[in-house]
Amino acid sequence: METVLYAIVLLPLLASAIAGLAGPWVGRAGAHWVTILAVGISFGLSLWVLYGLVWGGLEPVEFTAYTWLSVGDLGLEIGFLVDRLTALLMVTVTFVALMVHIYTIGYMHDDPGYQRFFSYIALFTFAMLTLVMANNLLQLFFAWEAVGLVSYLLIGFWFTRESAIFANLKAFLVNRVGDLGLLLGIAVLAGAFGTLHYGELFAAVQADPERTVSLFAATEWRLATVAGLLIFVGCMGKSAQVPLHVWLPDSMEGPTPISALIHAATMVTAGIFLVARLSPLFEHSTVALTVVLIVGALTAFSMGLIGLVQNDIKRVIAYSTLSQLGYMVAALGVSAYAAGVFHLFTHAFFKALLFLAAGSVIIALHHEQDMRRMGGLAKYMPVTYATMLLATLALIGAPGFSGFFSKDAIIEAVAHTSGPWASLAYWLLLLGVFVTALYSFRMLFLVFHGRERLDEHARAHLHESPLVVTVPLVLLAVPSVFIALFTFGPVVMGDFLHTDGAIRVLAEDTGLQYLAAHYHGVLGFMGHALQTPTLYLALAGVLVAWLLYLGRPQLRAPLTAPLRPLQRVLEHGYGFDWLFIRGFTGGGRAFARLLARFGERWLIDGALVNGMARSIGRIAAGARYSQTGLLYHYAFVMVLGLLLLITLFVLRTLFA
Repeated sequence: METVLYAIVLLPLLASAIAGLAGPWVGRAGAHWVTILAVGISFGLSLWVLYGLVWGGLEPVEFTAYTWLSVGDLGLEIGFLVDRLTALLMVTVTFVALMVHIYTIGYMHDDPGYQRFFSYIALFTFAMLTLVMANNLLQLFFAWEAVGLVSYLLIGFWFTRESAIFANLKAFLVNRVGDLGLLLGIAVLAGAFGTLHYGELFAAVQADPERTVSLFAATEWRLATVAGLLIFVGCMGKSAQVPLHVWLPDSMEGPTPISALIHAATMVTAGIFLVARLSPLFEHSTVALTVVLIVGALTAFSMGLIGLVQNDIKRVIAYSTLSQLGYMVAALGVSAYAAGVFHLFTHAFFKALLFLAAGSVIIALHHEQDMRRMGGLAKYMPVTYATMLLATLALIGAPGFSGFFSKDAIIEAVAHTSGPWASLAYWLLLLGVFVTALYSFRMLFLVFHGRERLDEHARAHLHESPLVVTVPLVLLAVPSVFIALFTFGPVVMGDFLHTDGAIRVLAEDTGLQYLAAHYHGVLGFMGHALQTPTLYLALAGVLVAWLLYLGRPQLRAPLTAPLRPLQRVLEHGYGFDWLFIRGFTGGGRAFARLLARFGERWLIDGALVNGMARSIGRIAAGARYSQTGLLYHYAFVMVLGLLLLITLFVLRTLFA
């Protein structure tokens, strides 16, 4: 088994090295074949591991590959832990990565950086597999940083574009904020328990859940709360939660396959995986879980609203990703880890499909991304339209589709959780359903329906994308529709993730446990949707989108006119970009200029360095007047000095 796990994680790394370093020898075809073959084998082996853990009687596998460094009792190791949670993520990551690799052949076929691109995406797959397969926080952190580094390279892949360079720098810097929180959280745990190994950490926390740590003038805080909040800051950065979400929409500057890879099953879901993996820690802190719930619910609703005013097809899907990540995080906040992980799983398929279908449209329109210059594409691109329609239905939670089961389970779990914050989160998530359906079908109607708004050159050459593009769309559409029908019961309502201790929940009356107790199969869950407002809010969103963009578009202007102030707020992303770029960054630069002008030039250079030199010069200039060169002046001074010494001697004798 160890050999299989080594192969899963190292094959993409080897393929990346071959495609990147042996480019002149393997050629363009060799670059894509070696990376696709490596990721394909990793996917097949991951599927075999998952099968063995679920049906083959295979026990969770954990081993240490080698010890890198020992500091006292703290061992810094590289090792692997593969349980059901890990195996599920391994299959998801490798399958989506495989589809992206195949799709890239068609999307990037004319790009001069073709081989470099395949090298990067294979390296990204390696980094993500290393992250989810780690058995300790040190390895997870190294892989966490590797994912961030490769995403920086991929977002700025077209480095001749100034906007791409700005976007990858923005992503890199914002993620450093989150990564600092994660690093501090790891340091707190290592300092308190002397280990970074998952099992040993969880056992130590379980043995002393009330342990405290001194912060802020000896104020005692529960260690689980401090570590949980710091680690969640890392999740907020990587999984783009408010306010550390600003990097993700700008990452659309990268090629479309990267948008699918980063936003679907890999980078942005790393934070969700991290919190789920550390559930034994978070379960001991009500404060940390409450913060997780609030941040997730606010992100789900507020980011969905911004999607309503976007005109770039990829940015609409990007804000959709932000919103869906909020749903996942909210699930973690009410201890519905299984529902959050399951939404991660289903979201990977239909969100990758949405991005790749959008890329198919962009290819057909010669890299046009503005939806206002599209329309009526359904008859020209039937496969792209059909698959994007299926993905959109999954996204809005249409009954029977994969997104329906995962998202409804989250909403219902929050609904059956007590507490005022849970009530607020429930209403935010519920309103998010309407918003999701509205912006999703707004995009679908603007792109594929209505009158054609194409330029003549695009219309003359418009046709369906080649098979190398459409086949991955079809393959992703299958799990987007059907995967939850077979997996929802065991994963969410069953003990799939609890049997081997991958996820631990301390409370015995969570909302998800309530749902599981009243679960009567997928048909019963679909029937239950008729009794909840979720389905009707989604239908209302679809109807409003149809009315404003197809049925009665003339109503759009008078209905939206009173909302212009809100529209401007949404178009500016609530001012977060201004806050970070003009506020923090601009303020920091202004403060640096102030220090340079008054601190460096006036105080250090002017007063201390040059000022001291000038003072010595002035003293020397004054002292030189005492050196006249005349003998009688020196004799006179000597006589005065002698008289002064005699006077002092006499006074000392008199008063002795």
